[in-house]
Amino acid sequence: MPDPNVTVQGTPNPNAAKFTVDRALVEGGPSRSFFDRGSAQADPLARAIFDIDGVESVLIADDFVTVTKSTSLEWDQLVPLIEKAIKEVLS
Repeated sequence: MPDPNVTVQGTPNPNAAKFTVDRALVEGGPSRSFFDRGSAQADPLARAIFDIDGVESVLIADDFVTVTKSTSLEWDQLVPLIEKAIKEVLS
């Protein structure tokens, strides 16, 4: 399967961003929310994103991931790392 295409867009919350992927992440099930690294251990995608310093929460639904970051970091620091984590897990 080719590498996933990931696009990012802002949300009304300046500390949250939506990463849309060109494939289903949740098929026929409910979305998954994680509010700390410990709760994400059983989910490879959430765990990979939480491995990035500054990530505070992860929501995985349909074909997107919403990531909330710490106010102390800027998106230009985090977006490339989050995109890389998504692509590595889904490739």
